[in-house]
Amino acid sequence: MEQGTAEQEPLARAWVPAQPGPAAPRRHSVRGQVLAALRHALAGGELAPGEVYSAPALAERYGVSATPVREAMQQLASEGAVEVVPNRGFRVAECSSRDLAELAEVRRMLEVPAIIRLARALAPERWEELRPLAVAGVAAAARGDRAGYAEADHAFHVALMSLTGNRRLTEVAGDLLRRAQWPAGGCRPRTAELLADASEHTALLDALVAQEYAVVERIAREHVSVARHPH
Repeated sequence: MEQGTAEQEPLARAWVPAQPGPAAPRRHSVRGQVLAALRHALAGGELAPGEVYSAPALAERYGVSATPVREAMQQLASEGAVEVVPNRGFRVAECSSRDLAELAEVRRMLEVPAIIRLARALAPERWEELRPLAVAGVAAAARGDRAGYAEADHAFHVALMSLTGNRRLTEVAGDLLRRAQWPAGGCRPRTAELLADASEHTALLDALVAQEYAVVERIAREHVSVARHPH
């Protein structure tokens, strides 16, 4: 069984199980924790593109059974982060530049018109509700925390789209961003690139608060440009 970087630093450091209590945690809770830890490992480069990892090996490192690991991996497969390899495990997907360009195009079609409509419909003070998420993204980017920034980035965009009140749009936009967060060729963004990306969240909010609609549209379009951003 090929395990790639699984033989290196244990992945369990990304998630520490809760201390034993009166009752064991429900399986869906464990699955969610494992899923979060695997996303952290993928975004942080601990799971290498093209490498195959078995559920039992990862389960041993996480201190859980193989079942929640398989369930979490199936979720990641539905997001395009990994591919199922029959009788072996899961291969970390290698996202191509074309894949990222196509994802960016679809995101522009969905997110930019939605943001423009919201800009004219919502009161300026509503945008300040998203400020803590933008600040969290800048903080993660400044630390060079790729995994932390990926989660902050996702939280910001999901919160932004949720303001439309359209659950389907919010779900689709969130899924597209997840798929776009696995860099092409295993290339990982540098701290400066993360900071540039994060700063556009705050710049977008500033323009929305100021009701500068042309600036809002420009920033929104540039923000999902595959040529400029790691996602």
